[in-house]
Amino acid sequence: MEEFIYETASFPSCHASTILELPTGDLLCAFFGGTAERDPDVEIRLSRKAVGGKWTSPVSVADGVQSAGQRLPTWNPVLFQARGGNIMLFYKVGPSPSQWWGMIKTSNDGGCTWSEARRLGDGLIGPVKNKPIQTAEGIILSGSSTENDGWRVHLERSMDEGKTWQLIGPLESGARIGAIQPALLTYSDGRIQMLCRTRSEHGSIAQSWSSDGGLTWSELERSSLPNNNSGLDGVTLRDGRQLLVYNHSTRTQAGMGDKGRGILNAALSRDGARWDAALMLDYTDAPGKQFSYPAVIQSRDGLVHIVYTWHRQRIKHVVLDPARLESVPMPDGRWPAEGPVSLAAFAACQKASDADTKKE
Repeated sequence: MEEFIYETASFPSCHASTILELPTGDLLCAFFGGTAERDPDVEIRLSRKAVGGKWTSPVSVADGVQSAGQRLPTWNPVLFQARGGNIMLFYKVGPSPSQWWGMIKTSNDGGCTWSEARRLGDGLIGPVKNKPIQTAEGIILSGSSTENDGWRVHLERSMDEGKTWQLIGPLESGARIGAIQPALLTYSDGRIQMLCRTRSEHGSIAQSWSSDGGLTWSELERSSLPNNNSGLDGVTLRDGRQLLVYNHSTRTQAGMGDKGRGILNAALSRDGARWDAALMLDYTDAPGKQFSYPAVIQSRDGLVHIVYTWHRQRIKHVVLDPARLESVPMPDGRWPAEGPVSLAAFAACQKASDADTKKE
């Protein structure tokens, strides 16, 4: 199933979506929207989808208005709900990623109303793009990063459901890998894997591992999967597999759209080292067009929900059944050139769909 969170809105540009399933089964999706990224009118927008219903029109739930009247842009919302706790809406405020700071609002009524905004303080950013994870012991781990002194990754850890946070890191960046925006995956043996966006010159997703609940981490190293200096996200499925959504391209790769963001893919893994191609979500090589910044969750019914930026004009929502995904091995991280998950197969499917639409 594919749909847009909204068809029309009062703002022309949007980016950086996040999605959360409530205990009722309702979905919340937040993103930033305004004239364009970095403009002071960019606010955090929120839409809701009731079970069996449609997405509501996006409403503003946070802005960057300061006490002195100055207005700054908002960035990268992240929705999260600890087990049995209130909904948390993390976001950033500031003129740029190198100068922003972390903010939080909470809701105790399913996202209908929100608390006053509060600055996280103490050098905390909050989850910088992707959702936190909560361990069996109740510890919340947020992947975060800063860009004011090069690209540096760190963790923010809470043992009291988000009331207070401990900063861990920054991580050692092996071979001077500049990395940001971590996604966290968990394994049955207790390990946690971190996968990160990297600077353009690296050309691959960076990874790190923890075997002690996120207190210490291995040195960042390159993974086998490419990265185009764009955000990614992943989720640990209940069957033990890892599902990663990302742009399978580099920044300068030919035929991959704007800055390598013309293709959006999903891959599966059992061990976090060997990845199989699972699905091509979208593709275009049109100038200035992009599919980027995915967020992914698995809902209680086992389905996977993915939201992502569609050409900076809308947010797209895709629902899939992970049990039906056909996975194909990717030796050395190369996406298959032939077969059911290849670009050729996607293009043929898209052409058939366009033909059916014209008949209607």
